[in-house]
Amino acid sequence: MTGKTIAVNKKAYHDYFVEETFEAGIMLVGSEVKSVRMGGVNLKDSFVYIRGTSVRLLNTHISPYEKGGYFNPDPRRERVLLLNKQEIDKLRGKVDRKGYTIVPLRLYFKDALVKLEIGLCKGKELHDKRQTLKERDIKRDVERQLKF
Repeated sequence: MTGKTIAVNKKAYHDYFVEETFEAGIMLVGSEVKSVRMGGVNLKDSFVYIRGTSVRLLNTHISPYEKGGYFNPDPRRERVLLLNKQEIDKLRGKVDRKGYTIVPLRLYFKDALVKLEIGLCKGKELHDKRQTLKERDIKRDVERQLKF
């Protein structure tokens, strides 16, 4: 968790159990990087899939750069993620199992590079989501009691 956080996918933590995280580079066009620096990113409905030997990010909305002119790419275009072969093979092996998926968790800067934290996740059932909310409420109540 280094660098300046640009966007966080809060819905992923609500809908999935995050079992393992990976740091991936992301291939962006120049105007997209400028838009990311301005904070024009939405990871809410994004997902990651493996096609052949590459990992792809789909449905991430990066707002068009205002001063980019007609060179701005499609805001929801498919973007390639940069991982090494061992990480891709590990992800492919886990995703082939039932119930596992790859979800983007956080977009951030590491030095001058844009990085994406992806998580190997397993979906939560409805009762799991309720249990998580209940635990959070109990923790909040305990913290309130300790304040006084």
